[in-house]
Amino acid sequence: MFNNSIKFFISTFLFIQTISNLNAQTIDLEIVADNLVSPVGMACPDDGTNRKFIIEQRGLIYIIDKNNKLIPIPFLDMSKKIVKLSAQYDEKGLLGIAFHPKYKENGRFFVYYSSNLPNNENNHIGVLSEFKADKNNPNKALLEEKIILTIPQPEWNHNGGQILFDAKGYLYLGLGDGGSGGDPHGKFGNGQNINTLLGKIIRIDVDKTAPYSIPTDNPFVGKDGLDEIYAYGLRNPWRFSIDKITQRLFCGDVGQNKFEEINIIVKGKNYGWKIMEGLHCFDPEKNCNQTNLELPITEYDRSEGSSVTGGYVYRGKLLPQLYGKYIFADWRGVLFCLTEQLDKSWKREQLKTTISDFKNLNINSLGEDIDGEIYLLVQDLDGPFQLTGKVLKFKKGGINN
Repeated sequence: MFNNSIKFFISTFLFIQTISNLNAQTIDLEIVADNLVSPVGMACPDDGTNRKFIIEQRGLIYIIDKNNKLIPIPFLDMSKKIVKLSAQYDEKGLLGIAFHPKYKENGRFFVYYSSNLPNNENNHIGVLSEFKADKNNPNKALLEEKIILTIPQPEWNHNGGQILFDAKGYLYLGLGDGGSGGDPHGKFGNGQNINTLLGKIIRIDVDKTAPYSIPTDNPFVGKDGLDEIYAYGLRNPWRFSIDKITQRLFCGDVGQNKFEEINIIVKGKNYGWKIMEGLHCFDPEKNCNQTNLELPITEYDRSEGSSVTGGYVYRGKLLPQLYGKYIFADWRGVLFCLTEQLDKSWKREQLKTTISDFKNLNINSLGEDIDGEIYLLVQDLDGPFQLTGKVLKFKKGGINN
């Protein structure tokens, strides 16, 4: 009895101390750039220049040079190609950028945006396009555009837009379910419909035949379903990334009314929307069949945030305490990290920052530089035209307990 009481006391004390330490963990952040207009994405070419390219929702791309100085002249101005945006709040715009793995040699980069092309009774058209850098001026892009793929978007919201390349040189694009609420499109919704690209992560090869070809090992090649699909059952994949070490693809998928989720995306898997929202049946009276569904590695409810922003597994050197942890955020000013446990489950923790009004910021996106260091792209106010955007970097030695 006495020994058990002592053990209970010690266990309780250690548990409280652990929780206290976790809750006291504070990230120092430094401002790398400010006075940006709604920055929503960042990418870095592997070309030895240590530049960071920032996309603004309104259609401009800026460069932060190796000395963390913002070059005032845009790398590319696509604003005239972007569909008209609502000043109050919008999910359309310039949403993704990715550099070809051989960018240093070929200067090729890709963007995904909401186009002002004729929409054929849809709300707008999503466009995946290729541009090239100017050989005579590495800080300037040529204006010539090569359209790779167009996707009709029935609503203004749930557009996804993340693009990236994997180690094999294949290009991935995340697409939302087409918008509105509850995935109302078609008989079963777009997320579960393998004959539409909406509600999917697709994978294509932009190096062989024009405008693209299909990797032969894509899961629906030779079967019912679109050949481009890599994974499905997603609502609005807002930011995904590939871990530099394990090559696992981590994705934040925005929830409907109650739950936000993080998934590890595996080829051919069904991530459940709109059968599931997080770990819960979305409409159990209509469909709660979880057979062959891949459930998220973590979820959180609206008491902790409102819209998940996917991030990165930290592989930098400045903050060894974070190494191997998955860092992500909520749009409403919340930072999280996930730590993989021995049983392959994931432990989620909130991280604090030294910025006093951090909870008042919108975290639009996270970024990762060539060295694996983490950045936050934030703004103070809602809307795609707010001149309150900043790029923040996790600072060296920046975790205090």
